[in-house]
Amino acid sequence: MLRVLKPFDPWRSELCTCPRKYSLHPYTGCTHSCLYCYATSYVGRRISKPKLDFIKMLKKDIYEADPRIPVELSTSSDPYTPEEAVIGITRASLKLLKSRGFKVLITTKGTSFKYDQDLFDAVMVTITTLDDEISSKLEPNAPSPSERLEALSQVEKRKGVRIDPIIPKINDDLDDIRELLREARDCGAEHVVFSTYKAKPDNLRRMLNAFPELAELNFTERIGGYKYLERGLRYKLLKGAVEEALKLGMTASVCREGFPDLMRSSSCDGTHML
Repeated sequence: MLRVLKPFDPWRSELCTCPRKYSLHPYTGCTHSCLYCYATSYVGRRISKPKLDFIKMLKKDIYEADPRIPVELSTSSDPYTPEEAVIGITRASLKLLKSRGFKVLITTKGTSFKYDQDLFDAVMVTITTLDDEISSKLEPNAPSPSERLEALSQVEKRKGVRIDPIIPKINDDLDDIRELLREARDCGAEHVVFSTYKAKPDNLRRMLNAFPELAELNFTERIGGYKYLERGLRYKLLKGAVEEALKLGMTASVCREGFPDLMRSSSCDGTHML
């Protein structure tokens, strides 16, 4: 039985279109403290802390897991918060995975992944907006959007971005999304994942406190413990964003939305770049 290298299926939802992969989280909690974070509903809101005996358990897992299945770091607790520069548990994990021939996709809002590009195969950087003021409210302890783009430009691997979440009244302006996509494409991004804001009680409280105008939003569907925005609004936002990405020559997809016609890539999450 695998200990820390787990098959990815956190929601057991028909809306999840991710291909078969493992997820790996060297840390629990996340120092980036993004207001919209869903993981705080089950781990609480706290700084990144390495998991107990993590490397010891991973050393066992890499000999029991199938190296033909790709690994993603990380789907909830970011692998590149400031703690990583001191602790180095993400880098140690990557070395172990590489030693067994696993293909690795990095997903992060951090920037220090650029120092580990000898150890992974592709990277997806989450950038929700180019507006520093909005970003500093949404993602108070994460690097600025320009710092993330600069780090992305320095990586000589296949790469993409996640514009996730798209939040009405906050970062849904199509002109702004178009500009962000151009910046990302110019940094070498070839794939983009879009997703709309999905509310849980704790993250919704934080969002309403920072952005009172969100009280006007209409969450009409409850799916897998999340409140989803009205389906027609979600489709309109995502369709426009996907079309802009395609115009720029990027592949595009949406995450847990239930719109198969907007899946315009061979994988939703970027694992096709491995």
